[in-house]
This record gives sequence, structure tokens and C-alpha cells, in this order.
Amino acid sequence: MLDQVVPSRDTEISTPVGGQGRSESGAREGNVHVGRRSTAVVIGGGFGGIAAALRLRALGYETTLVERLPSLGGRAQIFEIDGFKHDAGPTVLTAPFLFDELFALFGKRTADYIKLLPLKPWYRFHFNDGTSFDYGGSLGDILSEIARISPRDVAGYQNLIEHSRSVFDIAFRELSHQPFHHLRKMLDQIPLLLRLRADRTVWSLVSKHIAHPNLRQALSIQPLLIGGNPFETTSIYSLIHYLEQQWGVFYAVGGTGAVVTALTRLMQEQRITMRLGATVKQLVIEGRTARGVELENGERIMSDIVVSDADPMHLYRHMIDERNLTIPTRVKLRSSLSMGLFVLYFGTRRQYPDIARHTIWLAARYRELLADIFHGRDLPRDFSLYIHRPTATDQSFAPEGCDSFYVLCPVPNTASNIDWASATSKLRSRIIAALERTIMPGLSSGITAERTMNPNDFQNDYLSHCGAGFSVAPRFTQSAWFRFHNRSESVKNLFLVGAGTHPGAGIPGVLCSAKVVEELVREQMVDALPAAANLASASR
Repeated sequence: MLDQVVPSRDTEISTPVGGQGRSESGAREGNVHVGRRSTAVVIGGGFGGIAAALRLRALGYETTLVERLPSLGGRAQIFEIDGFKHDAGPTVLTAPFLFDELFALFGKRTADYIKLLPLKPWYRFHFNDGTSFDYGGSLGDILSEIARISPRDVAGYQNLIEHSRSVFDIAFRELSHQPFHHLRKMLDQIPLLLRLRADRTVWSLVSKHIAHPNLRQALSIQPLLIGGNPFETTSIYSLIHYLEQQWGVFYAVGGTGAVVTALTRLMQEQRITMRLGATVKQLVIEGRTARGVELENGERIMSDIVVSDADPMHLYRHMIDERNLTIPTRVKLRSSLSMGLFVLYFGTRRQYPDIARHTIWLAARYRELLADIFHGRDLPRDFSLYIHRPTATDQSFAPEGCDSFYVLCPVPNTASNIDWASATSKLRSRIIAALERTIMPGLSSGITAERTMNPNDFQNDYLSHCGAGFSVAPRFTQSAWFRFHNRSESVKNLFLVGAGTHPGAGIPGVLCSAKVVEELVREQMVDALPAAANLASASR
């Protein structure tokens, strides 16, 4: 378990002009206030919460961000064991323009805070038959690799990318930052979504264009990076292919933790208050309107609006009295969840230069294994793995002559029958043996500085319902209007960002969820102006 992510104290960093939060008194009308600035509290310091705090600050809100861990980043923590560093959470960086937008809000440049470098390949796939496939780089690089494996699939991949582009142009450019709070808006999009065959799964779309079984696996695996089963995830998420092709896949010098550090610095510069090691127990609600938050120590931080970056399944189950929940929210609390994650962090006393920074090691079973992971009750007999080797491009992550590794294994979440107290060591041993037998010879004798996380840790450390790695699964019937809304269906002045909300999981998704909230808050501010003007006139 990551002892670094267990909060030990409540630390406050930076105080905005006008003070933190506000008292419970003060006239208010809508969301515009007479004689003072509007205030906001953000629950959770993952990428969604950070982006929301920055966007609200740019709108003029005095913003306080409350994070239960000792440092920001949510799952994007960073820790060190015996000289080996690890990014604990997300390691794949795409859509860098979304970071550019956050810095540009304040006239800043991303390059002055973070050094992002492109990767090639993006991913190296190792198949059960002993073959491999390097995916990434230019379109020519990818086509050459596909031709090496299956020449007849070259044209199919080009068609897949073209379809992915058409989905991206609609689903990402036009809809990812738009709120889906009214059923009418969803109904208006249905003809377009049907034309794009959003009802089709990622697997069926890839299979339509690609024939070779190994390439089908490699090119349909992306939904797993956001918590979805390729055989159930809507083909809307095929837009990832074009997103990667158009902008590439990057790594940050210093790791994903360096991105969190840069955004923390930006928040400090903008005088956003950050309360670290402080857990929100519940929302303060008056008449089904959010008025602030109450911490576990009993302290209240009052505010005009509340933005939650917590797992919405946890938010609505544990932080809001169920009497305040409307029927739509209660229905969404029955949503199917993403899989759980077992993560093994370790160092090696030697280096493995043939292991790419992002490596995907695939088992013989594919469809059947995914069914066991998403719907089974027991630990599957086999596994597929995502392997992160940051030392492939950044030797600062390990002592000289050594490597640092993070191995992620999709597993059932805690709704299963798995006893992780006994299963952890067994799964760890099976993973080490499989890697040693295939792509990492001598691993068992050279491994050092180990640590594991299992779904129980995700549930306890991150308050992730059932230890789900990515909150709500990205099915068609759990997307857009069907997903948890960015403006609460149950509580006024409560807004939601993060993986379980629209548009979905992954760093691009959660950053876009903050854009949706910014738009909603901006609209609310405009709507409240006439009422505030009348109130001010009446008080004179």
C-alpha cells in the first residue's frame, strides 16, 4: 500500500486575495453577490479538480481546493523507494493543447513550466505468440509496421484513421466540452451518433477494418486505458486513434508528477488556496442547495458553489444525504463500473533496453479474459499487462545501471469475491514469472524496492467506489446525458468533474470536464446578473 498517499496532516498552501472560503452569513442572489467576490470550493486535487480550480479562478472566483492526500495530483502521485522513482498513476500524456489552455488562461506558456517530449513508439505490443508490434510515430512509420505484419491491413488502417478523424471532429471538437444536461440535447445528437455508428463497439469497428488477430487486439486495446472493455465500449472512443495520430504521445521530463508540480506552481501564482491532507466528510446543503463542505474534523468551508472531483459514486452515496437525491441520480448510482487495477512497482539492478517506455504484454486469451475481468467474480487464471519503464527516456527514475518499472494488471473490482490479502502475493509472483519467461530474463534475481496496490487500496486511498480504476465504465448507455452530469441533477450549485462525469476518464477527458463546468458556471453568472442588479438597487 502506498504510505505516501495516506494523509497525515492538514496543510494549507497559498491564500487568495480576500481570504479563504467565507462565513455562513452574507447576502446572495443566484451566484452573484453584493459587495464581495464569489467563492468556490473544489473537492479533490486530481487533474479534473486542478483544472476546475484554475478555470474558476480565471472567472474571478476566490477558490479553495481541498485534497485528502498530502500532495496534489489525485492518482497521479509520485513516490520513491531506495532511489527508484515511480509515477503512481497516469503515465500516457496526449492532447497537450489541453494543458496549454490552462496556462493560457493566465497569459502563461506550458513550455515555461513543463518540458514535454514526443515518444516513438507510443506503445510496443508483445503478443503471446512471441511477435511484437511498435505502434506510433508518423503515419508512415505505423503503416510500415502494419505492412510487416499484415500487408492487407494497410488500407484498412488508413480507413480506420479516417473514421476516427470523423468521430474526433464531432465527439471531441464539438461535444466533449459541451454540457449534456437536457435530454433534448442528447436526442438532437442521436442521428449524428448513429451515422458515426456510436452504437457499435470499439472491437467491432476495428474488426471491420483490420483482419489480423494480433493487430485487432493492439488497435482495440485503448478503451482499457480509460476503464472500458473494447467489446462493450462505444466506438466513439475510437477517436483516440486520431487524437494520438494528430498530436502524438508525450512524456514529461520528470514524469507525470512534474506536470502536477507545474500546475501546483501555477495555482500558487494565482493565489488559489490548497488544503492538503484534509478530507471532505459531507457537503453543507440548505434546501437542496450546496453552501460549502464540512471536513472530517468538523470544520466548515462555506462557498457559493462546490465543484466535486470525487468519484461521483462515492459523492452521492457518502457525502450527500440520500433524501436530497433525485430519481435520475439514483438511477445512475446503478451504473456499471470499470475494472479494478493491480499495480506492481519495482526496480531492477540491471537494465532492459528492449522494453519500451510504454509496453503492452498480451495474454493468449482476449475476449474471454476481458469478460472475466469485467464480469467475473474471481481472479482470472491469466492476465494482460501494461508495463511502464520511465528509465527508457529518463534515467533520473533509477540509480545508474538500473531500471524503474510500473506494471499494471486489469483485474475485477472489489464487487468480486477476491480476497486481496491473500491474492496480492500470488498475483505478484505469477506476473514476475511470466515477465521473466518472456521479455525480462533474470527478473526474479534482480528485482528490488517493490510495492503493490490493489483495488482495496484504490477504494481506501482514493475513495473509488468498489475500487474501480476509472469510475463508471464508458458504454454508450453510460455516456453523455446518460453519464453523471457536470451540473448535479440533485443539488443546486454543485458541479462535477472527473472520470465518472461527461465526457469520461483519461487525462483529456477529465480536463475537458473542467471546461464543461467553466461553461456552466459562466452561464449561471450571466443568468444571475439581472437578479443581483435588482437586489443592489433595492438595497440603496
